Amino acid sequence: MSISILKSGILTTLQDLGRNDFRRFGINSGGAMDRHAARLINILLGNRQAEAVLEMHFPAPVLEFEKDALIALGGADFSAKLNEKSIENWRPFLANKGDRLSFPERKSGARIYLAVAGGFETEKWLGSASANLRAGIGKALKQGDEVFFNSKFKIQNSKFNYRVSNSLLPRYSNFPTVRVTAGAEFDALTALSAETFLKNSFAITPDSDRMGFRLVGEPLYLLEEVRLVSSAVNFGTIQLLPDGQMIILMADHQTTGGYPRLAHIAEIDLPLVAQLNANDKIYFKLISTRQAEDLIIQREKDLSLLKTAVKLS
Repeated sequence: MSISILKSGILTTLQDLGRNDFRRFGINSGGAMDRHAARLINILLGNRQAEAVLEMHFPAPVLEFEKDALIALGGADFSAKLNEKSIENWRPFLANKGDRLSFPERKSGARIYLAVAGGFETEKWLGSASANLRAGIGKALKQGDEVFFNSKFKIQNSKFNYRVSNSLLPRYSNFPTVRVTAGAEFDALTALSAETFLKNSFAITPDSDRMGFRLVGEPLYLLEEVRLVSSAVNFGTIQLLPDGQMIILMADHQTTGGYPRLAHIAEIDLPLVAQLNANDKIYFKLISTRQAEDLIIQREKDLSLLKTAVKLS
């Protein structure tokens, strides 16, 4: 009736799409870092897109299935093996009772996601099962823990020979060019710093986490000192710190901030950032808000088509 953790990973938690309606009370959204990956594998299995998944980092855990389950993996490539047979991301697989899932080698990316058909049986707070360890919500799974399946699900007869089209997959890279829209204080940068922001690369520092990715590169400067009242920030907001370096706010970000908001990562490219590791590098490309909206509208249409295709398979 469950997955057992035979060997702990460095950080394994249950995550869904977050608790998104409570930021006015100072409660951040949290949720999966790579929400697109989580949505894709849930759609593949016929689940609700907001169903909880396991978010795993490398070194990843070793899992054993206590019951037959239909599963899918997405996100990073950790060379997944079901028993000793390699399995790929972005397609369903049948795991039988007693099978072991392991991840012996990280080839690319930072986070891999596991979904089971029917979903996991979870405890929710404010409508979400997402763990937020800083806030004391949920926990990091360790050796000996079990994650139970939704007992209502029964595996249907199918060959499960479909997968997500490459056109729907993010172009993960350890050196991506990420599209951004201008933030409220972007025009407060000096001309040279605005050029630096758009032409230079910036590296992810090792002290980055689910709350924010710190960047290091050529320092940026404002035309004059700006004093700001704390204002709303979001997943993907890029803030300028007092030392001239930047931070990208990630899934567990605070709800407000007082540092200048230089830009916001377009939602379409948040998965690219979510899969970066320490010392990976990033470029920024400025686009309009309308362009960012059009990109995400098209992606939602594509996800809707995938959902229909899975139902008909």
